Amino acid sequence: MDLKELDTGLSVSGQVCAADLDALSARGVKHLICNRPDGEGADQPNFSEIAQKAESLGMTTHYLPVITGRVSDDIAEEFGKILANAEGHVHAFCRSGMRSTTLWALSQGRKKPLSEIVNQAKKAGYDMTGVAARIGGSDNADNGHRLAKYDVVIVGAGAGGISVASSLLARQHNINIAIVDPADIHYYQPGWTFVGSGIFKPEYTARTMASLIPNDVDWIKAAVAAFDPERNTVILEGCRLLHYERLVVAPGLKLNWDGIEGLVDTLGRNGVTSNYRYDLAPYTWELVQNLRNGKALFTQPPMPIKCAGAPQKAMYLSADYWYKQDYLKNIDVEFYNTGAVLFGVEAYVPALMEYIKKYDAQLNFNHQLVKIDGYKKLAWFETKDAQGETTTIERPFDMIHVVPPQCAPDFIRNSPLADAAGWVDVDQNTLRHKKFDNIWSLGDVMNAPNAKTAAAARKQAPVVANNVLADMGKTRGIAHYDGYGSCPLTVERGKIVLAEFGYGGKLMPSFPRWLVNGQKPTRLAWLLKERLLPPLYWDGMLRGREWMAKPVIGED
Repeated sequence: MDLKELDTGLSVSGQVCAADLDALSARGVKHLICNRPDGEGADQPNFSEIAQKAESLGMTTHYLPVITGRVSDDIAEEFGKILANAEGHVHAFCRSGMRSTTLWALSQGRKKPLSEIVNQAKKAGYDMTGVAARIGGSDNADNGHRLAKYDVVIVGAGAGGISVASSLLARQHNINIAIVDPADIHYYQPGWTFVGSGIFKPEYTARTMASLIPNDVDWIKAAVAAFDPERNTVILEGCRLLHYERLVVAPGLKLNWDGIEGLVDTLGRNGVTSNYRYDLAPYTWELVQNLRNGKALFTQPPMPIKCAGAPQKAMYLSADYWYKQDYLKNIDVEFYNTGAVLFGVEAYVPALMEYIKKYDAQLNFNHQLVKIDGYKKLAWFETKDAQGETTTIERPFDMIHVVPPQCAPDFIRNSPLADAAGWVDVDQNTLRHKKFDNIWSLGDVMNAPNAKTAAAARKQAPVVANNVLADMGKTRGIAHYDGYGSCPLTVERGKIVLAEFGYGGKLMPSFPRWLVNGQKPTRLAWLLKERLLPPLYWDGMLRGREWMAKPVIGED
């Protein structure tokens, strides 16, 4: 019996036998629900045999048989009543636990958010996306829940999503497009490093979503709960349905602040900050200005993460300020990286190491931040030795810049679109889904082995736009993405090491070496980052102007 905890007070499993009941009783089970009809399998005991033993152990038994594929709302409602009235733990079973889980999901539709139901079922090993449209009490998927059908639905109105919409419209005006995103504000996240160093004001990095979504695109201001790609359907919270001919998935990634014990309780105070959040980046600058002596820690979580250079950018710009104010001699700067190297593309490491020496920063590789106590100003890191033995070390701090672990959003990880690691599973060249031919993905959420940066999305958007239209028969030729990404490594105020690279770490400079030598810190690269990239983002990329980003088109 493979028992799964599905909800508070409820577990499910496959077939239960009389021999399993003592163990269930020991776990505190007081109610037993059978959702498998008698006689379904040759090796299946009749429920009456199980009930007799269960009742002798003080359990109340319920027989709610469900024929496979015929889960009715009436039985789901009865299942829900049992749960609501039960005193003590409830265990439900069928052949595999799937029918029991489906009954639970349907019974909870008006009590829990749809995404929470799908996520809890997924954790227990059951995929509810196929019945997500019914969760909430609708036995008929068309019963008041249908929205308009679109040629293209884009999930996510971040850098990738809006850029794809604009690039589509720049190529073809008469297609019906919807963007799905619940947010009111769009952020230029690459600017937050500069907010954390006092160069940009926070509001410089924010604009209203309504001002950026193209006029000819329908903005559906809602959260996605699940996908049903077999039916070309996106299920929104509230069980509303969106039907698409083609789907583009670009919701970004999830910052898992809860992935570090104690972090949420102290963020934004006690010297604990992060440039990875709009409201916290100003606090970074406040801490930098006020620190005169002590210990400053900077952390980097396991890959993949959004902009892999950002954790050390925060260190460089902070240390540069302390250096120029003559405070650095009294401040210990330490960098704790879960990875084994300073930067993943070796060609840029020598220039970065010059600044590590300049700021006398201590590098600690293979150290992952796992716990923090802001009140005591202590941080704990796990590290492994050469034999693979894990040790936890404790470090004090006066200031700590934390980068949280990162993963795909829950509704992606728990969907049929995801690979084993939870990212959208695409062909790394065409960005088309490997299983579903009418789905593409770009940006931080997909699993191509490129750097997760806005510069990467800028190159990916025209590729996706071209390939979607080629699939619609409105253009010819397939575009390929070469893995391009850019990471302007701000090593000091006024100079940047402009790292540009593609798949496999191949160097892909955009400018002649005599103009911008990407392997050296230059003033021109700084001006590019400070003056040119923000308008290129707002007025170019998000408007479908593919400056220095037009894709190379090959044969079909």
